[in-house]
Amino acid sequence: MSEGAWDETTERQAVASFELTALPPDYLDDPYPYYRALRRHAPVHRLADGSYLLTRYADVAAIYRDPRMSSDKRREFRPRFGDGPLYLHHTTSLVFNDPPLHTVVRKLLAPAFTPRALAALRPSVQRIVDGMLDRCAERGGMDVIADYAAAIPVQLIGDMLGIPDADRGPLREWSLRILGALEPAISSEQLDAGNRAVAEFSAYLSDLIAERRRRPREDDVLTALIAGSVDGRRLSDDELQQNCIFLLNAGHETTTNLIGNAVDALLRFPEQQRRLRAEPGLIEPAVEEFLRFDSSNQLGNRRLIEDAEIGGVAMAAGTYIHLGIGAANRDPAQFPLPDSLDIARTPNRHLAFGGGIHACAGMSLARMEGQVAIGRLLQRFPAFEQVGPVRRGGRARFRGFYEYPIALGGETVSG
Repeated sequence: MSEGAWDETTERQAVASFELTALPPDYLDDPYPYYRALRRHAPVHRLADGSYLLTRYADVAAIYRDPRMSSDKRREFRPRFGDGPLYLHHTTSLVFNDPPLHTVVRKLLAPAFTPRALAALRPSVQRIVDGMLDRCAERGGMDVIADYAAAIPVQLIGDMLGIPDADRGPLREWSLRILGALEPAISSEQLDAGNRAVAEFSAYLSDLIAERRRRPREDDVLTALIAGSVDGRRLSDDELQQNCIFLLNAGHETTTNLIGNAVDALLRFPEQQRRLRAEPGLIEPAVEEFLRFDSSNQLGNRRLIEDAEIGGVAMAAGTYIHLGIGAANRDPAQFPLPDSLDIARTPNRHLAFGGGIHACAGMSLARMEGQVAIGRLLQRFPAFEQVGPVRRGGRARFRGFYEYPIALGGETVSG
């Protein structure tokens, strides 16, 4: 059903039955009609388990700044994951922790993402991107995801951690399996696959960390994490392993979906594609608009640590809150014509990278990768087009594609 076909009765029916653990079949292809209905009729939507889903921009933005919110997920993840590798990973990595561990890891990672560090890294990103486009040009086409969008961050994060080229084959599948276990509802097969991925990746990193202790490097993030401390606090081996996994997962997921969703948006809005080709200086606001329009991370979560009123609803301490990031980024109260792509949109205070102390640590890197990858693709290939069916990733929390074949057409600018 198209978004325009939803009348008020249809919207109210969709809202009345909406559950994150039992999503409608068409939601994964297009969640935005559901977000619109929820914003209009139940912007603070109570789910069957007593948690709430927020879909208004103002409410989601306020949660990110609210000190009464916790990101610690031990309470939620113990019954979900048991005492296995997934539980260890998702309760030890940066994203699902509160201070003090969150503070320590973030401070240790910060030097890798300073403006100076990113400026030094940009030529490497350009070389990676141009090398991939060269190889795809020889074939006349590519799968945007496997050959380009996913390959760029895997190679870059692999370089940052000092993972040898020959060892990078499993990285993407490990990441997909680990993050797939964060979906609102998962099968036993997904749980098993996620646990195996964490166990295999952790074992690999244990050997890599031991080797790096023997032979430190001056220019990689892993050596900095091993040697660094904050107020005398160093990371344990488990903390090192799980936050290296987090770096790959976060870098892979955000950048892959940013690039893939941007290509899809540009093909759906050809006038915006033509404008960006004609005005390449718009690439920075264009990337912000791609992030807003089809956000890689659609759902976040927090738990209240004290009684509070959220979005006009009284909630008790301990209440679990789902943050509708994708819904907030299409809220007409914040973004005029939110369902249209506008590569020059200003202002564009989207929430694709979260906010507050948990704002994405690598957001500047993701932006830079997106600017280079999308900009170079547009400038080199003026006539790329979709060929054959695409396949979405099939996930609610992370929105992107698993396959997206395109033909490149003639090249206008040499690599």
